[in-house]
Amino acid sequence: MTATALHAQFSGPALGSSTPVNQTISPTTDPAVLFPQNRDIRLGPGDVIGVHIYGATDYAPSALVSLDGSVQLPLIGKVQIQGLTIHEAEREIAAKLIDAGMYRNPQVAVQLTESPNQSATVSGELHGVVPIRGQRKLLDVLATAGGLPTTASHIITIQRPGLDRPIVVDLGTDPSQSDKANVPIFAGDTILVSRTGVVYVLGAFKLQGAVPLQQNSPLTLMQVAALSGGPGFEGKYGDLRLIRTVGLDRKVVHVNIKRVMDGKDPDPVLQVDDIVFLPSDAMKAAIKSGGISTLLGLASILVVAARP
Repeated sequence: MTATALHAQFSGPALGSSTPVNQTISPTTDPAVLFPQNRDIRLGPGDVIGVHIYGATDYAPSALVSLDGSVQLPLIGKVQIQGLTIHEAEREIAAKLIDAGMYRNPQVAVQLTESPNQSATVSGELHGVVPIRGQRKLLDVLATAGGLPTTASHIITIQRPGLDRPIVVDLGTDPSQSDKANVPIFAGDTILVSRTGVVYVLGAFKLQGAVPLQQNSPLTLMQVAALSGGPGFEGKYGDLRLIRTVGLDRKVVHVNIKRVMDGKDPDPVLQVDDIVFLPSDAMKAAIKSGGISTLLGLASILVVAARP
């Protein structure tokens, strides 16, 4: 039987030395962007409007805005209203009625009765489509979508049509400062809720996996060890490895977790994407996996070896 060599291949592009990674996101500070003036509702395909003329009870049609942004109305036919505000649509319909010779000076009122476009989308760690009429506040929208889960970051990104850059808001952890982050949300906004940073625990811990970082307090090595069930018997306590990636550079720091637990060494504060790896001692691992029988077997071997 001939052995065939297998090679794993990464099909994606390689990161160059100048490729920016782990970039720090700066919250938006421009008040004009964070707290803009109220925006009028603009009509679009799928909206349903009702048209009324003051003093003319016989003219009250209801119309659906078609995909090309127009509506079909009695007496005047097709009217293009996509992208218009309610007031602009009223003036456009009134001008069409005057041009058609149906009314001299009609007082037109347009009412938006149904609208699939007046909503904001929440994506990421939180999902939902929240109705927006005029504007709503960010915290209200997040609460309506179900509230932030424990895995959600407090850094919120808002994609708004018409802006070159996304709006970045830091919700923070101080309730008294929440008004500064409670920015208005408009129809068409997309709110991206990213996952909070995690620390990865590997090796001789009772529980392995990702431990989320808390938004309001630092996370230390001892806290991660406690959340992971503590280091196992088979672990090399003097050779715990804290692996940290800065840009494209990966650094390994060796920590004696026994000395940290005894209070002889400082308790390291962990950062996002740190890897805590506790190697296993081969002898201890064999004893742990084999149980008392392995321990007795080793003892008997030592006894025999010690005989003259």
